Amino acid sequence: MTNFKNIDYLKSGNKRQKEAYLLLKTLKIFESLKKYNPILVGTFPIEIDIPESDLDIICQFEDQDEFSQKLVEIFGKNESFSLNSKYFNGILSIIAKFDAGNFKIEIFGQNIPTEDQNAYKHMLIENKVLLEKGKEFKAAIVNLKQKGLKTEAAFSELLGLVGDPYKAMLNI
Repeated sequence: MTNFKNIDYLKSGNKRQKEAYLLLKTLKIFESLKKYNPILVGTFPIEIDIPESDLDIICQFEDQDEFSQKLVEIFGKNESFSLNSKYFNGILSIIAKFDAGNFKIEIFGQNIPTEDQNAYKHMLIENKVLLEKGKEFKAAIVNLKQKGLKTEAAFSELLGLVGDPYKAMLNI
């Protein structure tokens, strides 16, 4: 089982994973955000990314203002930088977005341990399903994503899940 809490697995991954690893290391994103327990989640770690996919990094903060200030301090000089706060399932979330190299990067923080955040849980479940279902299933997921479906919606469709795909995935 891959240790997704350490991005070293990207070094031996596919071409885009290797490129992402080099960029993340060059920018020292994980070192800069170490205090916030960052984890790369989403499509890149489980090799179902498409060209439009971004590098999603989740973090845990205790003080939203301090976390926001840190993001501005580290990444705010980037032309494409944006910082927003939003509520997801009633939980305040801080979201920073910017472009770096050939990638779009999104840093998502909540006052919840990263291992307990839905993005991490979804990725672990999706990885398990991909390992069980094999290459054809993975190709079908990527195909649906290329047609515009979000990751959870693509899994829900292929698995025949009903209701909200984000909630349905957590019940697998």
